[in-house]
Amino acid sequence: MTRANLITALGLISVIAWTAITHAFETPLREQTLEHPSFGRVEVKVPEGYRLEILNADLDYPRMIEFAPNGDMFIGSGLQVYKLSPPYTVETQFTLLTTYPHSVAIRNDEMFIATTGQLYRVPYDPKQDRIDIRNLEEFVRLPGGPGHSSRTVRVGPDEALYVSIGISGNCSDQLIADEYPFHHRRGGIFRIDESGPAPRLEPFAAGLRNPVDFDWHDSTGIMYAANNGPDHHGFDQPPEYFAKLLPNSFHGMPWFQYDGEKLIRDDCIQSQPPYAMDTVQIPIATFPARNAPLGMTFIPAGAMDETFEQNAIVALHGSWATQPDGDFMGSAATRRPPAVVLVDFDTEPTLKVKPIITGFQNQRGARWARPAGVAVGPDGWLYITSDGGLFEGLMRLRKIE
Repeated sequence: MTRANLITALGLISVIAWTAITHAFETPLREQTLEHPSFGRVEVKVPEGYRLEILNADLDYPRMIEFAPNGDMFIGSGLQVYKLSPPYTVETQFTLLTTYPHSVAIRNDEMFIATTGQLYRVPYDPKQDRIDIRNLEEFVRLPGGPGHSSRTVRVGPDEALYVSIGISGNCSDQLIADEYPFHHRRGGIFRIDESGPAPRLEPFAAGLRNPVDFDWHDSTGIMYAANNGPDHHGFDQPPEYFAKLLPNSFHGMPWFQYDGEKLIRDDCIQSQPPYAMDTVQIPIATFPARNAPLGMTFIPAGAMDETFEQNAIVALHGSWATQPDGDFMGSAATRRPPAVVLVDFDTEPTLKVKPIITGFQNQRGARWARPAGVAVGPDGWLYITSDGGLFEGLMRLRKIE
């Protein structure tokens, strides 16, 4: 097979892969026309009975979303944290940092801001519209360095803080384990142990290339994460995936890759795997390779409707081009499209992935939005940030009343 034929075949495989994850969705999607002054008219598909709305188009690189108990929304971004009060159409600059405040978490009267190399703490006052950066206290240092610079902080069911961190590259010899040098403790989830005189990063789950976001299932209290796969095996392997994370679980990367059916030893890294292959936790759902799953959240009971309750929502950021056209970035028309999908826990043990919102990219590969963060608001509707395409801002999926 020639290189050109191989590339064409890989492109067909990517289409087949996307068809496979959309075929099983029983809830029909309907077409909706969306209007916005900066990108005009676009056609999207949303669940029957729901409508996608644009709430705010003035945010700069918005990422993860956090809701305060009083209903205020906080969004991490490139260099600042935004605050939006209901109905979430007007933003204020809550704080401006010199590093990357990707996410925020609120616990009682404290706010935590996760940047690439530090987790900051600051007193939280619901009446406050802005904080002075000089009031930020370094709560705990995080392993920094180049590559995969986002850090997501969440408060767990046990009231402990958890932070996700990716390895720096495709095959970096890095692991969340005490025996690794501090700046190489990457690729998974830390739990922050606050029982001693100073907070300490405690390994929780390891062997994940880039688990950008994570959440706990309401019924079981078990943590799940959306994980980005590596780029060095082409455009169709390995798949991105959705993982069940248990205390001290090992997920294989970069030593082992899951090809959709079985684990394989990755020859890109020569160091001895820290654990045997038979200890690797297998993913419970997959997405097409290079689709870049970012934000995720579980829909709690009482939110949206019974179709969504107790299932996970994942934002797929979309891929780079999967075929060349003489340009460095390749043919835009071969990009895997951004989407918002549902991981259906009613189909256990093999969870099916079903589209919820599509239409962010046209046939030429032009994108008007790239979903990044997802969260359920106090009103029970789904909020979504877009950090790219022609739209950087906030959207909402709500039921038509």
